[in-house]
Amino acid sequence: MPFLLFVSGGVSQGVQGELLKGIPPTLWSWWCWLVALSFGPGPGASSSRRTRGSSEAKGGFSLHPLFLFPLLQPWDPREICRKRVRGKVGQVPPDPASARDWWSTVLGEKEEFDQGCLCLADVDNSGNGQDKIIVGSFMGYLRIFSPHPVKTGDGAQAEDLLLEVHLRDPVLQVEVGKFVSGTEMLHLAVLHSRKLCVYAVSGTLGNVEHGNQYQIKLMYEHNLQRTACNMTYGSFGGVKGRDLICIQSMDGMLMVFEQESYAFGRFLPGSLLPGPLAYSSRTDSFITVSSCRQVESYKYQVLAFATDADKRQETEQQKLGSGKRLVVDWTLNIGEQALDIRIVSFNQSASSVFVLGERNFYCLKDNGQIRFMKKLDCSPSCFLPYCSVSEGTINTLIGNHNNMLHIYQDVTLKWATQLPHIPVAVKVGCLHDLKGVIVTLSDDGHLQCSYLGTDPSLFQAPKVESRELNYDELDIELKELQKIIRDVNKTQGVWPMTEREDDLTVSAMVSPNFDSESQATDVEVGTDLVPSVTVKVTLQSRLASQKAKLSVYVQPPLVLTCDQFTFEFMAPEMTRTVAFSVYLKGSYIPSELEGNAVVSYSRPTDRNPDGIPRIIQCKFRLPLKLICLPGQPSKTASHKLTIDTNKPPVSLLSLFPAFANQSDDDQVFVMGFHFFGGSRVTLLASKTSQRYRIQSEQFEDLWLITNELILRLQEYFEKQGIKDFACSFSGSVPLQEYFELIDHHFELRINGEKLEELLSERAVQFRAIQRRLLTRFKDKTPAPLQHLDTLLDGTYKQCYILFKPPNFLSFSIMHQRKSNNV
Repeated sequence: MPFLLFVSGGVSQGVQGELLKGIPPTLWSWWCWLVALSFGPGPGASSSRRTRGSSEAKGGFSLHPLFLFPLLQPWDPREICRKRVRGKVGQVPPDPASARDWWSTVLGEKEEFDQGCLCLADVDNSGNGQDKIIVGSFMGYLRIFSPHPVKTGDGAQAEDLLLEVHLRDPVLQVEVGKFVSGTEMLHLAVLHSRKLCVYAVSGTLGNVEHGNQYQIKLMYEHNLQRTACNMTYGSFGGVKGRDLICIQSMDGMLMVFEQESYAFGRFLPGSLLPGPLAYSSRTDSFITVSSCRQVESYKYQVLAFATDADKRQETEQQKLGSGKRLVVDWTLNIGEQALDIRIVSFNQSASSVFVLGERNFYCLKDNGQIRFMKKLDCSPSCFLPYCSVSEGTINTLIGNHNNMLHIYQDVTLKWATQLPHIPVAVKVGCLHDLKGVIVTLSDDGHLQCSYLGTDPSLFQAPKVESRELNYDELDIELKELQKIIRDVNKTQGVWPMTEREDDLTVSAMVSPNFDSESQATDVEVGTDLVPSVTVKVTLQSRLASQKAKLSVYVQPPLVLTCDQFTFEFMAPEMTRTVAFSVYLKGSYIPSELEGNAVVSYSRPTDRNPDGIPRIIQCKFRLPLKLICLPGQPSKTASHKLTIDTNKPPVSLLSLFPAFANQSDDDQVFVMGFHFFGGSRVTLLASKTSQRYRIQSEQFEDLWLITNELILRLQEYFEKQGIKDFACSFSGSVPLQEYFELIDHHFELRINGEKLEELLSERAVQFRAIQRRLLTRFKDKTPAPLQHLDTLLDGTYKQCYILFKPPNFLSFSIMHQRKSNNV
């Protein structure tokens, strides 16, 4: 939301990430309303001034309903893609040329591949600078190709396949590097789900016409204790002349292998799902994207010296400081899941970290700062930063699910080409003395080597015979075509254009009285007088519908006795009514009193017997007396808010008749509200001016009464036939109170974490004393307790004080829950 950036400017940069995790929804609603109310044009401004901005308006400021309209617009990537392609005709051809097919083949039958299944390298150490294509499949097949097409566009020949072997286990990833000790020759590493194998690939010159013979030899293998996800390799720790392998398991453990031997394993902190993994030789660190959607970097030295990981959960001794804990070097929140990570360095001075997200791709510096980012028009499938053409820029290949391959120079789209398949892996190499060949692989085994370029078009459009235009005939033909279009829309459209009456109508009615017997159960308010109110939802079907499902939602801590209703079939002109009760369960205030009933159903048609899914909804408002009672007004309060109107003041008794007290005549201009959670709010109406004041001891409690006051004033004047009613807020935006609430919320979170750690320490100490006492009691020879009973009693009291309310920890948790929902 746009105002988040404005709010974060008033808080220190180090706490912004923590603050955004727990900002209460009511506070956001209250803040949006207040900011919109403050920056809108006032009732005293003319119409011309309202179009120029609020700086020229005189008097107060009013709320305009279009303020939040841009925030509610859906984001359609297809429309953005169409707009950008139309807007860049001079930059990208509107009908991009297809990639020039140099060599292609189809691998196996019904085999599956992913981004780690493709690799290009001189795997047989021929020394001629020619790369071979290594492909592994989830069916366990390993293939090595060396394309030699007779002419461009030829398919694969028999001699192009150097080796094909079935490894039985699924191949997750293939890499080529210096993986064998004692030699700097290149070897092939194949990652299976439970095994890592390193092979030597060699060829023997053939003496007959079928050519050379290739074979692989297993050098060593590692059986994995955990299911593998992906791997990366490099000169970890600055070693020379060899490559080490790091495997990431499905449960977030990094396993490092120093060639033939296993080095160590470390669990990434807070890992839920594995992400892409890459190694940066310049900073000697591993870079991945966690399930929290943030890029994380871990130093190899920190991994090597951290506490060894034997199981998923850390032991209590490790939590208390036994050994060094794994600490992240830097993090960057990108807000989306990453598909792949690549690290490139085309000079000795700097390297770049490229991250491909679901909608964007990022270029980061070594320290995690964003160098640049690019919002992609289409959903990407793979990418490869492959070269640096000019100083300070990097070229990147990005494949997407529209069978397109885009070439970017930094953030500038330089070329777009069409592919015959959706690529899941892309590489660039030197094949058959042809440099810069683009090798792409699809998930169903389409392997293609291509290059960029276009063929000249030799077609010339014939000249059109010129003839004079008869406008009368054109008008007649246009009318006939328009009549045909109207007839087609009426008869062949999915829905008739002449009538758009809903097939199913839904309405909700809230009972004006409370239930005679309250349905509130397991309430946390702390009082037995928690009422409940009945809501009836009626569904009326005009046509036959099936699989109708009614879902009802209210803001927490309001709860429903039943929120899901299912109707398998509804006949025409059929009416169904369901009833449920609503009550307050928690000890804090809901963000709003509006409920929503949504019905999803299917309407069968002649073309689609299964039915076309449709959704209809209706909203209902719950009474204010459901969450509060009439209270004693307070003359003094810490937080006050004044609302200006352009109409004479209205009696509060007519606005809030449910809170009227016949014995109190002062309620015409002052009224008190006592929420079930304990908060009190006072509402005052001015006798002489057109103002209303809301005041309370807590800043966040002002929102609900303020919102109710505005809604009821609007309904009151609409019944009077007055349409120009407006309310405004002319005071200064209470930034200081807002920031203090955020700081207090953050402080409570920090203190809560500290007290949880202290409670954990005391629990460990308590169990240790228990073990010592048990040993003493089991000993046949009585021995003095050495004050262990006193220490046990003191530790128990400390645990009881920390765990049993009222204490600061319980207060912190309670206030945090309240702040998150109020």
